[in-house]
Amino acid sequence: MPEVKCSVANCTYWSEGNNCKANAIMIDIDQHAGAQFNAEFAGESYDTEHQDKASKSSATCCHTFELKRS
Repeated sequence: MPEVKCSVANCTYWSEGNNCKANAIMIDIDQHAGAQFNAEFAGESYDTEHQDKASKSSATCCHTFELKRS
């Protein structure tokens, strides 16, 4: 798995050095930010079949985020 960097320190999968320690990463376009998908990775559900196009990085979002519980 490639090294995945993340600066969202309140995510369950965030680790020291701004690294993501999730087993799988799901990144989607912002248009799907509230969508409910049907395959599970990192405890969340995702659609692994659909494909979209983004014109710039700011139009994307990480669906792997899970709020860290204290």
